[in-house]
Amino acid sequence: MSTQTLVLVQIQTDDGYSGWGEATTIGGLKYGDESPESVAVNIREHIAPLLLAQDERQVGALMYRLRKNIRGNRFAKCALETALLDIQAQRLGVPMSELLGGRLRDSVPVLWTLASGDTAKDIDEAQMMIDLRRHNSFKLKIGLNSIQHDVNHVLAIKKALGNDVSIRVDVNQAWSELQATTAIQQLQDGGIDLIEQPLKAENRAGMARLAERFSVAIMADETLNGPQDAWEVARLNAADVFAVKIAQSGGLIQAKELSTIARLAGISLYGGTMLEGAVGTMASAQLFATFDELEFGSELFGPLLLKQDILAEPLQYRDFALQLPTTPGLGLALDLDKIAAWRRPA
Repeated sequence: MSTQTLVLVQIQTDDGYSGWGEATTIGGLKYGDESPESVAVNIREHIAPLLLAQDERQVGALMYRLRKNIRGNRFAKCALETALLDIQAQRLGVPMSELLGGRLRDSVPVLWTLASGDTAKDIDEAQMMIDLRRHNSFKLKIGLNSIQHDVNHVLAIKKALGNDVSIRVDVNQAWSELQATTAIQQLQDGGIDLIEQPLKAENRAGMARLAERFSVAIMADETLNGPQDAWEVARLNAADVFAVKIAQSGGLIQAKELSTIARLAGISLYGGTMLEGAVGTMASAQLFATFDELEFGSELFGPLLLKQDILAEPLQYRDFALQLPTTPGLGLALDLDKIAAWRRPA
């Protein structure tokens, strides 16, 4: 990916409040069933008419109305719910996290993805991030090359960076169960901390067998599309860790429900991303700050990939974490001139 399209939603109230949400997807329809274009059209033509002239303070009732009348469209619903919660929190004069259970931390640990494919370059990049105190945990996307090539690449990086640095891998559903069994044994023996979605999303039984067989953490990602999926994965013991993504879950409240299922089932949590910009990233951080434990940190690095910012003041990343503002709502000041300059004609 060399570009990213952000879908921004703004809701304005009659008495002067303005809330923002975001619905950003990874790689268009190759990743999922919503695209920036479909999100924009469906909000404009089908979803927004259900919200006009309604009481924006009744967030739960409005989201129930959308779920009852609109199938799917999880990303679009997440953006609208975020904007409504942003307004509600501004009205109350509190950060959005206080509407989601209450903030337990003022920063969220953020890892970095090493994606050049060149082992030496990845090692140098990781060391630079550590020296800058920006990231000290790293994830590698693997699965496109041969298994042994990928395993050797990952283990070389782990050996170079040492035991104090966490290395994880994201397979993105690329392996068969037989391939996963071979690769995970080597990765586990080499000190890798986590294996993300090694099998196809629908192969939960296979994920359960891997989770039982290996001591390295097996994380569910693409198989989690809301609380019902979380319940099924937990019931099958098909993961040690849940990747929580607010858009993939269908909104902040449903993502919170997913985290509750994980807590009750003894499953660890990880804060995922759809490579959102500042709005979606901060909405995620507001939720992740309420989790009792965030054992595997987060990957809220989306804004760091973008060459252009849409905020008047950029998000603050320091000491290996994203810092959360204490101001009401999302706590962001968007630059409307920048948004206008980058806006794609409808």
